[in-house]
Amino acid sequence: MTRRQHFVIILILGTLSTISPFSIDMYLPGFPAIAKDLNTTIDKVQFSLTAYFFGIAAGQMLYGPLLDRFGRKIPLYAGLGLYLLASVGCAFTHSIEMLVLMRLLQALGGCVGMVAAQALVRDLFPVSNIAQVFSLLTLVIAVSPMIAPTVGGYATVAFGWHSIFLILAGITVLILVAVYYALPNGRPADPSISLRPQAVLGSFFTVLRQPQFMTYAFAGGLSTASSFAYIAGSPDVFMNLYHVSEQQYGWIFAFLAIAVLAPNQLNHVLLKRFSNEQIVHTTLIYQSAVGLIMVFGSWAGWFGLTGLLGMLFLFLLGQGLVGPNSSALSMMPFARHAGSAAALMGSLRMGFGALVSALVSLMHNGTALPMIGMMTFCAVGGLLILLIGERAIAHRSDSVAPKAAL
Repeated sequence: MTRRQHFVIILILGTLSTISPFSIDMYLPGFPAIAKDLNTTIDKVQFSLTAYFFGIAAGQMLYGPLLDRFGRKIPLYAGLGLYLLASVGCAFTHSIEMLVLMRLLQALGGCVGMVAAQALVRDLFPVSNIAQVFSLLTLVIAVSPMIAPTVGGYATVAFGWHSIFLILAGITVLILVAVYYALPNGRPADPSISLRPQAVLGSFFTVLRQPQFMTYAFAGGLSTASSFAYIAGSPDVFMNLYHVSEQQYGWIFAFLAIAVLAPNQLNHVLLKRFSNEQIVHTTLIYQSAVGLIMVFGSWAGWFGLTGLLGMLFLFLLGQGLVGPNSSALSMMPFARHAGSAAALMGSLRMGFGALVSALVSLMHNGTALPMIGMMTFCAVGGLLILLIGERAIAHRSDSVAPKAAL
């Protein structure tokens, strides 16, 4: 692979991975306008976000076996086509119920990009480089929160919130062209992989029986769900509680995205001196400590807008380290079932994200506590799962070693 091919492949895989982040982030500044236009409230509009998360969680479970059975590109074309149609449907909806339904369909189509990108990383790059490639993908993904809300805020003011979904449809057309002409096929279709429910579930159970996957997929999934709590709660917190405008909200979101972007670059340096396991372990301890301080400080009334932004920035610094390293550790044990492993990992993350975002909406009380409380819960919960899982991995290693010696 030449340097140019390497760059192009990473760029395409990154754009596939950003379909859902763009779909999530770009319409956040339009929440007040959507609520007004559809005669509803912001907390009801938040359920269209929850529907998207549920759609991603369910869709990834579907695409995993399809990507293993039919190869990478055919499911990609089908999923992106569904996403394109649903995006147009979102643009022309006239009720909150229809918006929620279209968002669900949009997620079911768009999530193929996330699963395929992760599976293709396993297909196209050596195991020793997986963590670095995931870091590069996370770098591309991290740029989307800096761009999407800002574009969405200005598009909402200039053309109305409907234009956001038309922009997403246009971006999808460009991605389809790039996938067709410039993306390698990856692992070929495997007719021996059955799509019968029993066989599909068997493939998933094969993945779930691996303690390393269970530990890092669950710990990483719950801890990274803290960002979904932030995404779900931030429009109400910043635009209703602190009364910032749509454009200002976009810039705030972009500023906080730097917290994810910066440590992602640091990850390249850290991996030269520390293992993936060490980085995940230390980062979750750090996030848990920052989260507890943030919750107590908000409850005690220490923070205004500036103070809250500072604490959120410190907390989100950990996301750029936990995400790529836990992903790499989850995927490392698999080759033949890489699609199923990627689907399960992504589904777990989005499932946690859907649950967390729904809880933030249900606990809405006009303060920032539901948002930051759930963020902290995710970090602490992820740390506890990691500590328990590390013992299970060590126990399995100890039990396997004597058998290998025999």
